[in-house]
Amino acid sequence: QVQLVESGGGSVQAGGSLRLSCAASGYTYSHYGMGWFRQALGKEREGVAVISTGGGNTYYADSVKGRFTISRDNVKNTLYLNMNSLKPEDTAIYYCAARPNPLWYASFSGFGYWGQGTQVTVSS
Repeated sequence: QVQLVESGGGSVQAGGSLRLSCAASGYTYSHYGMGWFRQALGKEREGVAVISTGGGNTYYADSVKGRFTISRDNVKNTLYLNMNSLKPEDTAIYYCAARPNPLWYASFSGFGYWGQGTQVTVSS
């Protein structure tokens, strides 16, 4: 079965950086689109970034564009999210997700598998 396990969350001051990782198993990793989502306390879950199966296409939410970078390693079956210039409003639980569709489309829809999440807290 599909398993997604996030790591790398923590507490950081505004302006700092963090790198999230997501280890995937139980399926052919390179055949699925991957993404990062987040949910802040009291708010709905929102898309952060999406990456195509081969890593050549990416799509970002406007709120993180230019600060966050999504990448993947199809040998290590691992997804990454490099987060720079962090702001207090980036505080949330961050989730890794898999989209069981090899076709690329710049959208946060179609994700059917989710990790358990990792907390990111940015203090001012």
